[in-house]
Amino acid sequence: MKKIFTLAFLLCTLSMFAQSRSYTIEGILKSKSDSISLESATIHLEKLKDSSVVTYTISDKNGKFKLEGTTFEKELRLVASFVGYKSFSKKIIFDKKSIQLGTLELEEAGNLLDEIIVKSRAPITIKKDTLEFNVKSFKTKKDANVEDLLKKLPGVEVDEEGKITVNGKPVNKILVNGKPFFGDDPTITTRNLSKEIIEKVQITDTKTKSQAFTGEKGDDENKTINLTIKEENNKGYFGRLAAGKGTDDLYEFAGIVNRFNNNRRISILGGGNNLNSPGFSFGEIQEMFGGGNSISVNSGGGFSIDGLSFGFGSGIITSQNFGATFADEFGKGFETNGDYFYASSDSQNESTRNRETILPDGTSFFTNSESVSKSDSKSHRANLDFDIEIDSTFLINIRPSINKSTSNSTNRQFEESFDNGNSLVNRSTSNNFRESSVNNFRNRIDVTKRIGSKGSFLKFNMTNQIDKTEIDSRFNSDVEIFGTNPSTELRDQIGDEITEFNSLSTNATYRFPITAKKFFIDFRYSYRKDKRENERNTYDIDPTTNDQTFNTDLSTDFTFFNTRSTPSIDLTYRRDKWSMSFETGYVSRTLENSDVLRPTQSLKRKFNAIELSGNFNYRFSPKTSMYSGYSLSNRPPQLSQLRPFTDISNPLNTITGNPALKPSNQNRLYFGFNNFNFQKGTGIYSYFSGTLTNNQVVSKSTINDDLIRNTTYENVNGNYNIYANVNYSKEIKLDTVRKIKFRLSFGSGVNKAVNFFNDVKYTSLNTSFTPGLGLKFTWKDVFEIDPRYTISITKSNFNIDQFTDQNFTRHQLRIRTKTFAPKKLEWRNDIRFQYNPNVADGFQKSSWFWNSTLAYSLLKDKATLSLKAYDLLNQNTNARRRATANYIEDTQSTVLTQYFMLSFSWKFNTLGTKRKRSHTNFVIFD
Repeated sequence: MKKIFTLAFLLCTLSMFAQSRSYTIEGILKSKSDSISLESATIHLEKLKDSSVVTYTISDKNGKFKLEGTTFEKELRLVASFVGYKSFSKKIIFDKKSIQLGTLELEEAGNLLDEIIVKSRAPITIKKDTLEFNVKSFKTKKDANVEDLLKKLPGVEVDEEGKITVNGKPVNKILVNGKPFFGDDPTITTRNLSKEIIEKVQITDTKTKSQAFTGEKGDDENKTINLTIKEENNKGYFGRLAAGKGTDDLYEFAGIVNRFNNNRRISILGGGNNLNSPGFSFGEIQEMFGGGNSISVNSGGGFSIDGLSFGFGSGIITSQNFGATFADEFGKGFETNGDYFYASSDSQNESTRNRETILPDGTSFFTNSESVSKSDSKSHRANLDFDIEIDSTFLINIRPSINKSTSNSTNRQFEESFDNGNSLVNRSTSNNFRESSVNNFRNRIDVTKRIGSKGSFLKFNMTNQIDKTEIDSRFNSDVEIFGTNPSTELRDQIGDEITEFNSLSTNATYRFPITAKKFFIDFRYSYRKDKRENERNTYDIDPTTNDQTFNTDLSTDFTFFNTRSTPSIDLTYRRDKWSMSFETGYVSRTLENSDVLRPTQSLKRKFNAIELSGNFNYRFSPKTSMYSGYSLSNRPPQLSQLRPFTDISNPLNTITGNPALKPSNQNRLYFGFNNFNFQKGTGIYSYFSGTLTNNQVVSKSTINDDLIRNTTYENVNGNYNIYANVNYSKEIKLDTVRKIKFRLSFGSGVNKAVNFFNDVKYTSLNTSFTPGLGLKFTWKDVFEIDPRYTISITKSNFNIDQFTDQNFTRHQLRIRTKTFAPKKLEWRNDIRFQYNPNVADGFQKSSWFWNSTLAYSLLKDKATLSLKAYDLLNQNTNARRRATANYIEDTQSTVLTQYFMLSFSWKFNTLGTKRKRSHTNFVIFD
């Protein structure tokens, strides 16, 4: 039977490919008026019956183009488009494999209407560094949102958490009509705005408003999306309301209402749940389950490996959110927008930890701990943004923000340590209550003046920040030391602390054009002064009389200044296909600390350093580009690392600063390459970065016979990190409704870290390899399956014999499925499997995690009834093993376990109901 099925499948596949036609179409595009070759013109093939796009390409610098592929159609229409020219169309009959069209001449558009028609027909249009997609050419489901649209566009990737990349570069900002839409969370925008109201989506290198106004180069490693609303869709209401009730008294609710009236925009949202999802989201159909594994660098510069972790999230969180945003224009040249957010959350968590610490002499000691914590917090955040355009050359931008938050938390902990012979060495119990209030005000003013027509400008910005943090605490502990010199230390203390932070920074830039709009020299000067005042009062409580005695050792009263000034010069050169820049600056920094309680520990240090940065970008074609850069930066030690103050707040770990520390210098080099070919369905994205850090600050600890740790800090040289990854994708269309997409990825990292442990200096060299494979099969409107497999291989080698080299292998499989049949019913599954063969006996080696959602559309697709199942196999345990050079640790904490939830969602939209909708365009700035 198996052989018969296989034979039938092969015959079916051969039949499909036998019906398809391979083709190659070539030609040259020129201007009819002057015979100039048209570079970056768009040429596409579309079906005759519905004008849906089959494939497209871009002409090269000589106007040449080539379309190739396979089709099941006997005839298609070829359309050639270029901004400012009338489109050219021709019916193509596939009676032969190679079709030579010769030279095609395009006429210039006689009026603006002709140009608009050109833009609406082409699936893609290029204007300098702008790539414009016609959304009508990319089919989505009927009720698609912006995220669904982005997933259909070549070169754009959206992962399950909603993170967006364009040609491998992350998107870090989303705007609506050029203005922020609910802060920095892009998923609020992409998952709640309907595709049908969008006119175009513009993606550009992330820029400040001042950079955009002057035409400066932005951040070439990040992208910004701007969604523009079609004019006829810019009046009315739209939004969504949803609520769900689950087992074990679990719930969720969310709502967003938007009112657009031309330039005026008002939006209100609110939500809440007890599902460990403190952000705002509609959970009835999308994944709301976070978590994962990582390889990270710890605070002391050492390399650590999360050898295995199962489960997702830590603790149980109940949260509520409310927000509002508005944007408007008040007359010519004055725009404003603002937002307000309120958030509250309550969390509780119980955790256990078992750690084996390996000493340089080869012996070990063991620490077991248990903790119970509870906390609740509330926060208010408001932001305003004013744009005042005095004239076409003069812009003022003012951005004030206010934040206020309160929180209180309790923590109970029990800990005990044993030596290599399993004898009890020390034991401690502690209870801690903490109540805090934080107030923050920040304001930035940008003034930008363009000078002349050659690209000259003058810029000035000033930022001031005022923070105040107040903390009241109650702490009691019991520390017992056993062995030859047993002792007991009891603490019962209360404390109050006030920290005030004031910061003022200014930057001034003058650009002088050496060659108009091509070669510039920028003269810059920046200045920043930070002042931090801290007063912490700690009182010991007498257990008999309850009298309070001031504890000087655990109290602080200091003022810390960090002053920095940097003059710099930047050279920038731009051509049509490439650009480069180089900047050098001289940093003068003064760190000064005045200690009232310990005058002898006051200090003043001055540091001077050169900082460098440069980049080079090249666009080989509209499909292929590269970017690269180098920087040398200087970073001072933190105040806690620099002050000679001895912190004995933890009796088992005393920390003392080192006033002789030097600033660290980091050299960073990066390179990226992107290539996407829509015709062939291929994409290649690669990235390389390397950093070398000298004078890096690392912790230096010693442990005595009672297992009490004493920690200070030292500078070390020679730490470096190298990382590289390559991603390749290939899409194959089996027929008009079925396609397969392959994904191959490979990441590798090398990290060298110099550290100390128990006064022994050692070096660790850590190497990681992470290949991955993905295969996505799509049957339009019927079924999707997207399995992905990765294997992570990590090796850690040490230059001293007392530390054992470590090897970890982790296997991860994730399978996501979507079923769209029968009509109106959607079934989604997210299945994850993890396996690590290297963990110790008694520790879970593998785990399955399965979430499933069944949704049914009602009320003409305006409503959805859904049933969500979380952790169907009931295996979420959040067990984790972590290994570093000197310890191996197993932890486990409270997690959200299996539940089922029934939810209802309803959406509404009155935008564009009075006028006929027109074509939609999608724009990418590359």
